[in-house]
Amino acid sequence: MSTTVVTPADKSLSPGEAFARAYAADREKAEVVFDFTITDAFQPTKDRPRVTVRNLFKKRPAEGDETRFWSESRPTADEAATVHESGLRREAAFKFGMSSAKVAPVRAWVQIPPELVDDLEALAVFVDFRLLVRLATAENQALTIGEQGLLSHPGIAELPYHGDYVTGLMAACNEIEQTGATAHAMIINPVDYYYHLVGKGTLLEDLARNGTVISRTRMVDPGCALVGDFAMAARLLDGGRSSIRVAEPPAGTFAQPGLAVCAEIWAGVAIHLPTHFFHVRPAAIPQQRSGQ
Repeated sequence: MSTTVVTPADKSLSPGEAFARAYAADREKAEVVFDFTITDAFQPTKDRPRVTVRNLFKKRPAEGDETRFWSESRPTADEAATVHESGLRREAAFKFGMSSAKVAPVRAWVQIPPELVDDLEALAVFVDFRLLVRLATAENQALTIGEQGLLSHPGIAELPYHGDYVTGLMAACNEIEQTGATAHAMIINPVDYYYHLVGKGTLLEDLARNGTVISRTRMVDPGCALVGDFAMAARLLDGGRSSIRVAEPPAGTFAQPGLAVCAEIWAGVAIHLPTHFFHVRPAAIPQQRSGQ
């Protein structure tokens, strides 16, 4: 196998360019290993900014596959009643503890059009602008609804709303501030962004002035949102390693056979304060779909 290792000092090459060089050396077993996370270092959509879920968090390098960290959880009503002034400062009754989270592989695939196999410059551009975009989408999915994602955490409370979507968002912002935190960011479906926020007076300006960042992704159901103090309540666990390689895709990845290339990173989420997140959803719809 032709394996090329790319370090931060080699960033004059894009991931696609590095892979194209490895592919020229060994078309059947080409592989490039990066000692950094390529979805963080290379963002092909930076000329038309769109905040990914990764960019909502502060980062923590992952030391090994599992990380232990401090956390807080909600008390029962009886436990809260025993804490002085918990009615005024609900966080006074939160329970302290330890939790753990794992980094796991996040993968995306593309098939290389036959016309590109002899055009290394075009192949590099294809990998940079198609495979890396697919990888960013896969990462959004893993961090939001994946097995280790935010919406899979049992400590993140649902906040059902009746009627207006924006009322549901504002209720979550209020609930977060009632814990002494700030609604730093929200993850919403593009449907709700364009039909409920864009063009609705000064709403988007008001949210921006409040410091609330919006990430648009299909990984949250229409009519729903994940609102939280991302900056304080969680950390992105960054595995600090990536690869792009020729490989055999799992069954069901593509409708037709062809030359397949896989990109892989390692990531996870350490959720210190699930109490500072709320899953907003209409009262009448079922729970968010599983990411598994």
